[in-house]
Amino acid sequence: MKIAHFSDLHYAPGNLEEADRCFGFAVSNARTIGTDLAVISGDATDHRLDAHAPSLNRLATQIHRLARSMPVLMLQGTFSHEPPGTLKNFALMGAEHPVFIAERVQQVSLFDGQFFASDGPLFSPEELKGVLAIGADVVFTCLPTINKGQLAAAVGAKDAATALGDVLSDFLAAAGQVNRELRAAGIRTVGVSHGTVNGCTTEHGVTMAGFDHEFSIGALFDAECDAFMLGHIHKHQQWERAGRVAAYPGSIGRFHYGEEGDKGYLLWDVSAGEARADLIATPARETVCIDFDGPPDMARLAEIAASSTDKFVRVRWQVDEEHRQSVDREAIAALFSGASELKVEARILPVTRSRAQGISLEATVDRKLERWCELTELESAPLLERFQLLEANDAESIATEILSRIDTLAMPAADNPPALTAMADSQPADDALPVPDATVETVRSSPASWLEDDLFAA
Repeated sequence: MKIAHFSDLHYAPGNLEEADRCFGFAVSNARTIGTDLAVISGDATDHRLDAHAPSLNRLATQIHRLARSMPVLMLQGTFSHEPPGTLKNFALMGAEHPVFIAERVQQVSLFDGQFFASDGPLFSPEELKGVLAIGADVVFTCLPTINKGQLAAAVGAKDAATALGDVLSDFLAAAGQVNRELRAAGIRTVGVSHGTVNGCTTEHGVTMAGFDHEFSIGALFDAECDAFMLGHIHKHQQWERAGRVAAYPGSIGRFHYGEEGDKGYLLWDVSAGEARADLIATPARETVCIDFDGPPDMARLAEIAASSTDKFVRVRWQVDEEHRQSVDREAIAALFSGASELKVEARILPVTRSRAQGISLEATVDRKLERWCELTELESAPLLERFQLLEANDAESIATEILSRIDTLAMPAADNPPALTAMADSQPADDALPVPDATVETVRSSPASWLEDDLFAA
């Protein structure tokens, strides 16, 4: 049986062009190949969509195209992407073939083009006898996103993170007992779920390791499914054990910068006891990510821009706060004028000023000043002299002293000016110089302060 496995379509206004181009290609390819069945393992939408939204209309159109050629099973994904109840509308998109919506933990069989669901999480012994009797084409073990709030209410918030993995492991082990019987009867068994496998890798190359993830590799294979079709992680990856395979197709398109690997859907070939999955690449957009530790290198950007026509480009750099204006954004935009999109992100590093080490330990202001000079490698004597002047005198006396120093520096070194010395040599010793009769009046006044006077008076 050939099964087309799609996941993480993320239809939304911001992703519409990328999602619909890639999913439309995948639907056409699957119909051309002649696949028997389609599975969408969660996150068909990116968030709640209004009924009149173009994104919802385009997604419904593609689901309808699939249902014209093959039965379709859609799994509930992350609640923030697919609010509960969203997928029920897609059950109405069925045309020649049905669209089944798996919103709860259950097993579903497909026989003669029709789906039959279990009443509980697993087929009961009576239901299993019926499935074995009619000889179903395939049986799905469906495990949609689990409501962690309900789990926390049942086991307590403290234990909810680690309890989820334990609960799902117990369920998968129980499902394995049913699936072994089905496989022994020659019926194909397929698991479909939406969650994180411990140790998987994200589209940005980050390994997901921890105790709060839904699945372990061992738990997945304990379900005894020939194929286990996963959703939620946007990077294609797969694991194999004794001919059985568990795999993520990854997202249908490239929705973020820096995503690694090809984008596409998985074409599965499933038989009882064995499975194979091949990635069929979609025409996802090409992204170019350029990062600089300092200001952008315009020469390097010019080289990259020459081969970035029709690509999506992101340029990142970081600069100190005082140099933020040194980057010419308009010049960068001109270089990438042929790109489909240019996104520039600048990280501004704030200037951090810290007190010199040890200053607070000094007892006097003089010692604090000397310590600062030591750390900044400056001579302390002139600075200390000026500080003591400020501490001992007022501004007017300091200014008077400085002016007197200037006057002293302007006077010649000799006691008598040269002109007066020449006059004394030419004058007879006994001749007295005439003294003019003049009266000098001395008026005492209070010294004016330049701080109080109007310095700009006419």
